[in-house]
Amino acid sequence: MAESTRLVDVVQERIDGFLDRQRPALRAVSDDLDPFAVFSSDLLRGGKRFRALFCYWGWQSVAGLASGFDPLPGRPDERELDAVMTASVGLELFHAAALVHDDIMDNSDTRRGRPAAHKRFEAVHRDAEWLGSPQAYGTSSALLMGDLLLGWSDELISEAFDSLDSRDAARAARAEFNRMRTEVTLGQYLDILEENAWQSFDDAALLNRAQKVIVYKSAKYSVEAPLTVGGAMAGGTPAQLDALRGFGLPLGIAYQLRDDLLGVFGDPDVTGKPAGDDLREGKRTVLIATARKAMQPGAVRLLDELLGDPDLDERQIGMLQATLHDSGAVQAVEQSIADQVERAQFAIDHADLSRSATTQLRRLADTVTQRTY
Repeated sequence: MAESTRLVDVVQERIDGFLDRQRPALRAVSDDLDPFAVFSSDLLRGGKRFRALFCYWGWQSVAGLASGFDPLPGRPDERELDAVMTASVGLELFHAAALVHDDIMDNSDTRRGRPAAHKRFEAVHRDAEWLGSPQAYGTSSALLMGDLLLGWSDELISEAFDSLDSRDAARAARAEFNRMRTEVTLGQYLDILEENAWQSFDDAALLNRAQKVIVYKSAKYSVEAPLTVGGAMAGGTPAQLDALRGFGLPLGIAYQLRDDLLGVFGDPDVTGKPAGDDLREGKRTVLIATARKAMQPGAVRLLDELLGDPDLDERQIGMLQATLHDSGAVQAVEQSIADQVERAQFAIDHADLSRSATTQLRRLADTVTQRTY
């Protein structure tokens, strides 16, 4: 994974450089805008850069064949490579915007071991003893920060696609990005709907509904779309893009299933969020839906009563964790992760893609799905 490691470093350098170039424009408007620069920079420092990695290897899986080199070309088209790197940074800024908005909707206090953006703005208001509600100020300011990151993301994406020699490739890549942007927004709404309206639906439908949330809120946007954006930028054929989708969608599902387990059982030092945070937020995940199907009615009622209580203490969190384990849901989700990874691997076994790039994709599949608790 040496090349992927170098890529992560390059993406971070480009993110830092882009944000540094925005500071003068913000200050030209007002020095009061410094928090936007500081909070954005902090949020975008670190992270696994999975979306950038999948964009790059999606591009390389097609470009490696098109250039006649496999293993990886030693000197790829520098202009096209630069465009792919710019698009990768754009995808990471889009992800950051989504995190800011998601934390507001989930009322999450932390993100990557720091206070969430709305909490940081809230603290600015409180420390300065301004008029009005610190909470309202924090929410409104963070919404605008997320919107700003979305705008910057689109600037980078447009720059990347405009610099491609092939207009067909640019249009195809833009279509993939636009689809991703729409789907993740709709998936986020479906997630909110499940948390608030789950009692209105038949119990038998809850698992399928939770699975749909995974597909549209996370799987397509985390893995599938970055892969196809990269593949389309390289001029991928419909068959090549279909192969990348066949790999990306099940892997994206597996990635989110792992994330759901981490949201309940994860070590705060690893996840950057409090233990059991998804239980306090009332996330109606596949893990919860699977457990409810296996549990006795009395246990289901207790689970439903406690899930979503923001004041759950450590003892109650521990009890819910044990309940989920005892139901067999954790084992079932682990098996589903393994099955989805197998589906993803099969999709690229005989695809017309660079062998060296698909080797890297297989390694990435292990990385994104074998994160520990």
